[in-house]
Amino acid sequence: MSMIQVFDKNGAVLEGLSIFSSVSNSVPSLALFSQAIRVLRQNWRQGTVACKTRGELAFSNKKPWRQKGTGRARVSSIRSPLWRKGGVIFGPQPRTRKLFIGKEQKRLVLQDLMNEVILSGRAVCFDFDFDQDKPSTKMAAQALKAAQMQNEKVVVLASLHDFALRASFGNIHNVSITSFDAANAFAFSYASRLVFMKKDVELFKKMVERWS
Repeated sequence: MSMIQVFDKNGAVLEGLSIFSSVSNSVPSLALFSQAIRVLRQNWRQGTVACKTRGELAFSNKKPWRQKGTGRARVSSIRSPLWRKGGVIFGPQPRTRKLFIGKEQKRLVLQDLMNEVILSGRAVCFDFDFDQDKPSTKMAAQALKAAQMQNEKVVVLASLHDFALRASFGNIHNVSITSFDAANAFAFSYASRLVFMKKDVELFKKMVERWS
């Protein structure tokens, strides 16, 4: 039986939480894991970087001075890429590149990562609640410190509409927040600790059942 430690807000260890009847200890495929991370990072790119060419600048296209007789180099336009503030030759343009990974491959990666997180004791459950009308970053930070997680990379799993939880943990520098329906391989591999609240146990179970 795999157990997950449960902490209260003062760092006291409560009874263990049993989520799964069994956890596989199979070795994940490093090639498949690498592919999943590469697909995620590539597809998160916005692809909005851009430079203007000489034809897109708003400058005048008038010739700065006559072609001959001045002793200076000939210039066709101040839009020239050779000039300061001129156009850019072969600069980056907006584009989107999408990579894909099969559903079964994605499921296997997430299943293996979750098994590893649980077997290594990196999954933690907190048994306390935040006031929905008054989020408290202080309480969240104290809970992490009491559980000795103040210097670790923490990923908090939260429901999409739990604004109090998101607001409480959102301003802590070593914490990132991920929705249960948006959990991904990068978040699991990034986290030194994976945290969820006891009131969200059913959401946690449903999340993991999708990969079983």
